[in-house]
This record gives sequence, C-alpha cells and structure tokens, in this order.
Amino acid sequence: MNQAYLFNTGDNFQSYKMLGARPDLSHDGEPGFRFAVWAPNAKAVSVVGDFNFWNTERDPLYPYGTTGIWTGFISGAEQWQRYKYAIRTDDGRLILKADPYARHAETRPNTASILYDPDDYEWNDREWMEQRPEATAIGPLNIYECHLGSWRRYQDNNTYTYREIAPQLAAYMTDMGYNAVELMPVNEYPLDASWGYQVTGYFAITSRYGTPADFKYFVDTMHQAGIRVIIDWVPAHFPRDDFALANFDGKPLFEYAEPRLRDHPSWGTMIFDYGLAEVNSFLISSAWLLLDEFHADGLRIDAVSSILSLNFGRDDADKIYNEKGGEENYEGVAFIQKLNRTIRENMPAAMMIAEESSAWPQVTGPIEEGGLGFTHKWNMGWMNDILTYIKADYYARGIFHKKVTFSMVYAFHERFILPFSHDEVVHGKKSLLGRMPGDYWRQFASLRALYVYQYTHPGAKLNFMGNEFAPYTEWRFYEELEWFMLKYPSHHAMQNFCRELNHFYLDNPALWEDDRSWSGFQWIQVDDEYNSVFACLRRSADQQQVLLCVLNFTPKSFENYKFRLPEGGTWRLVLDSDSQRFGGSSYLEQDEAHHLLTAVPLPTAVRKPAAAEPQNESIYEPDDKPVTESAYEQAVEQGKESAFESAASLDDGSISAPGKMLKSEQGTVQSWELNVKLPPLAGLIFVKEKNSLNGGVIDGQTGNGCHDIGRRSGNPPGCTD
Repeated sequence: MNQAYLFNTGDNFQSYKMLGARPDLSHDGEPGFRFAVWAPNAKAVSVVGDFNFWNTERDPLYPYGTTGIWTGFISGAEQWQRYKYAIRTDDGRLILKADPYARHAETRPNTASILYDPDDYEWNDREWMEQRPEATAIGPLNIYECHLGSWRRYQDNNTYTYREIAPQLAAYMTDMGYNAVELMPVNEYPLDASWGYQVTGYFAITSRYGTPADFKYFVDTMHQAGIRVIIDWVPAHFPRDDFALANFDGKPLFEYAEPRLRDHPSWGTMIFDYGLAEVNSFLISSAWLLLDEFHADGLRIDAVSSILSLNFGRDDADKIYNEKGGEENYEGVAFIQKLNRTIRENMPAAMMIAEESSAWPQVTGPIEEGGLGFTHKWNMGWMNDILTYIKADYYARGIFHKKVTFSMVYAFHERFILPFSHDEVVHGKKSLLGRMPGDYWRQFASLRALYVYQYTHPGAKLNFMGNEFAPYTEWRFYEELEWFMLKYPSHHAMQNFCRELNHFYLDNPALWEDDRSWSGFQWIQVDDEYNSVFACLRRSADQQQVLLCVLNFTPKSFENYKFRLPEGGTWRLVLDSDSQRFGGSSYLEQDEAHHLLTAVPLPTAVRKPAAAEPQNESIYEPDDKPVTESAYEQAVEQGKESAFESAASLDDGSISAPGKMLKSEQGTVQSWELNVKLPPLAGLIFVKEKNSLNGGVIDGQTGNGCHDIGRRSGNPPGCTD
C-alpha cells in the first residue's frame, strides 16, 4: 500500500522510512540523499545545507500529489553534512526549519539537522531480543532511573559519551542489583535545563553524548549485562523554538490551531493535535523507532494526564469542555489507545509505562474493555502518600497513619511501579534523606525503613540515581552525582544496604510473583497508629515462600511486640535494616534468640459470619471520587482476613496450606502469636522455614544465625546477627 496514503490516514507507523533524509542513488546511479518533508501549507520548499552553500534556490523539492509531502533528491550530498528546509509560507515569508524526521542533529546551541545513514551498527544482543518475555510477565522489575549527563562526569565537568558510560553503568547496576535502567529523554532537545522533556528531534538521539550508533552500543552493552533499557518518551507537548516543529510550514501543523487547545498553561509549550492523522503517524513512528531500531525494552510515556485531559494545568476560569460537557480529550484518549494497541500487537515484549497522576480508571486495562492499554503505571498516589508520612516528625506520624496503608485499597487495580523519581529530588523538595526528620542517625534509619516499605509493598520498584547512597543535596543536572559522599561511613553503609535490599528483592519471589491479589499480600499489623508499627505477609505464587515484613517507623524500640499470624511455624530473620553494618543501632545484633522465632498457637476463635465478610468492591485511587471511611476500613479488613476465605475446605486439625488459617467444622479458626524484638526506625524481614509445621521446627533445628536467603557469592550474608 502507498506509504504516503498510510501516513495521511494515520496508519504509517514506520513513516521515518519515507520521510526525512536517507542515503540513496539517483536514477543515474549517483549517490546522494533523498529528502521528503510534510509541509501541506507551504508555497514552496527547498533544501539548504553544506552541500549547496545554504543556497535557498539551488535544490527545490516538489509536491507529491495532494499528500502535503515535498520530495527530491540531491546528488553528492554526504553523511555528516548539515541541512535544513527552507519553507516559503502561505503569506510569503521564508523560514528555515530543522527536519522533523532528522536522524541526527547538531549539538546545542546549534540547530541544524545532520545527514546520517541509520544502517550504522551490528548488534550483539540477538539472544536477548529473542528471549524477552511478554511485557506483563517479566518477573521482578527493579528500575534505576538515570540522567546520562549527570550520573558521572570527568573532573573538568565534561560528560561521558554513550560508549564511555555504558560499561561503567552496566557494571554498577549489576553489582547494585538493578535489572532495568530508565533513561530520562534521549531524543534531541535544545535546552539542558528541560532535562530532555522538551523535544525537538523525535527521530534523533541527542548528540550531546555521541552518535546514534554510539547509543545503540549503549543499549547493546546493557542487554549483554542482562539489563532492560526503558526510555522516557514525550508525546504530550513540544517547545516553541522557531527552528523546530512550532508553526512548521508557517501555520499550526503538528500542534492544535485553536490557541486554548494548543498552548500548555503549565509549561509554556505546545500540545500536539492528536486528532490529526499525520500527527498520529509521526508520534507512533517515533515510538516504533526507539523500540525497533534502537532495541529499547520499553517506553515510559511522560505526562499522560495532560494528554487525556483538556484542562491539565488550567485554572477553573480558563477551562474548556468537550462536546459532552466533560474534560476528557477524546482525541488524546484515542491516540493513547491506538499507540498502545499498535505496540502491544507488534512488539509484545515492549513495556509501555504511563506516568499518569490522576485517577483515570483502567490505565493498564485492556483496550477492548475500555482501558488505555499500558502495561504498567507509575503509582503517584502511593509516592505522594508515603512521602507525606515520612517527612512528618516521629511523634506526629500516627496522624498520617493511613498514608501508609491506603495504597492497598487500590493496589491491585493497575500493574503499578512504585517510583521515587527525579521529580521528588528537585525544585526545593529536598533529597529523600533531607526530608527525614530528626538528627543524622534518625534520618538514615528512617530512610532505610522507607526503602524496606517500598520493596515489600506490591508493585515494581523505581529509584532515581543517587537515592542508593542518600545525598543531602537535590539533584543538579549540570554536574555529576555527589559520589564523594561515599567517603563518609553513613552514606557508604546506605549504599551497601540498598545493594543487599535490591538483590534480596530480585532473589525472593514472594516479593514480586503475586503483586496483584490478596493471595500475595496480607496485613498482619495495620491498626497501631500509636506506635507506627506495620506488618504484612508476602507470599510467592505457589505459596511455598512466605515472608513476614515488619516496619517500625518511630525511634522507639520494643522488647516484645506480639503479632497475630494466620500460620505458625519457625520464622528466621533474613534482613535487618538496623544492622550495624548498615549504620543501625545493632539492637538485635548480639541477641541471637530473636533471630529464629517460633510462633505459638493461640486459643481458637469463632469465625466471623459470612455476611460480615468484606466484599470485592471497586475502590479507586486517592484522586478519584472520595473513598468513604467504611470502604477504606473494608479494604483493610480484606487485607487482614483474606486467608479466612481460602481456608474453608481444610479439615479440623490439618496442617494449613501456606497462608491459610486452620478452620474446624464448627467454624473456628486457629491463629498463632509471634513475639518480635523491634529495633527503632527499622524494617525487618523474616522467612518462614520450609521445614517447619505450624507448631514449629520439625527436624530438630534450633538455628543460631541468619538464613542467607538472597545472598550473592562474595558479598556479606543477608544478616550477620
């Protein structure tokens, strides 16, 4: 089918193979470059560049039927030469524009496009690409968010190239236990201070750090190290720079023509016209290019909320409404669904991750059921709630108790990623460590406990670079991270803690196999507002691994804190954030009696009537219509008592299946009590010994140390207590 026709109908998803500049031969066999640009409102178009001394008359392009596309061939044009399009507008002006489909571009502040042959690299990741699983079944996902220009720099503050940084970053991530890197935008952009989120080259990798081939080497290196590559991609808006997309052929083209739809009130940028077929082809082709030609494993789509809403960032007085009186941008919704349908059908291994901050339902739901079709969604509600809680002084944390537990009301509604991203360590918000109240020791202890909460909560994980060693200052895009802080014991100990926590997460399926149902999560302690103590069970999909996760968010220690468990057995301490080697108080260090605990059976209790059991009601996220107090309490109870429903088939006196309480014919249930010694401001993880019955150890083991679950060869064990 005609590629121009598909472009005009919004269905050419590889339009970069038709538009832009690409090497070719003339009809006479002469080498050169073939040019094609979409400029339907132009009176005339020519190509200017190094090959014709920037002469606007020498190399005109010609209209290709009624498609709005102008084409032509220039003999003798060579790779690395600079060029632009000279466009004669409808009102007679002559404007110079960079190629929207350019495959390479000058480094800022220069703005010309550069002729480039994209057939530039021989890949070595064939096995990786062929063995990638479907995007929703990738197993544990522990993402390291990275800004390539400021992760590391030379001493003179010059940046590393893609080829120079690739082996360093791959080795560091492997050692630290991250299995995916999320790159802040790498499409070409003019303003360093935008961090890449104001794109001018949707088909060009930024030349700040090298060529497109160099970036392919970077991705290839990551894949050979077993690391997924996710790229931040920005289809929500673009900057007003005269040389780029804005008013491209003298009139609004890529952007909405109507000013209220076009102008982004928060960022001073322009909004794409999602109702225009050619814009659909342009944007989906950009996504396709990153996933196909550059072998990216996924895209994180920025600012999805602003695509879905007509009034993102608008004051009430300036709001606009759709034909049904709502605020949804139906064209934006249709574009998102088309984008995700296209990628999911053709590249099922590609993750499509939404940075979406509203309560829009079914963001990761199937499109055929009215969902948006993303594979994952950033859980912004979780992030905002826990950071509000954690910055409160310790005596006041009980006031914000539900900020810790509320996320479980909606935790299974989407396939979530739990992010502590770059947005949380800029603009005066302070670093994560800087948000913690109290003295130096309490700040570090509280941050370690926060990380245990993140890694034991259902959902994939994301942390911005530097979070792992707890810098005090906010992120600065114009210099490297404060690696020198690792000279100080507390920061070095924090890095060691994050390394061990990361590997523990990857190695233990109870923390990630069942992230979307109550069978993988159960509250054990959710009501202790006075002491700010929380506890839950996490279970693997086959229920064979059970972890007890305990959090103490106050500086108070507890000699004997009692937890009621739905199952007995022996529980071994496998991770202690208060360990001395992590900078903790060593409260449990020399007390081996509290490293291996046996749950004690409690008197049986009458089971609640079925009518009192919680129902599976749909409760939306915090930003949706208000969740009632009763709905919140109901969801909490469902998390606490999810084991009761699945225990009905067990006979009296039998050994319960993992995660199920014993139930008798008379409707009684059996529970167990576990006495735990709690350090101050700490997270503890216990594993239930597989060789123990509900009554305790069955093979005579008594245990006098830490079970090295998740330990890597050559590294300190999971606990030396």
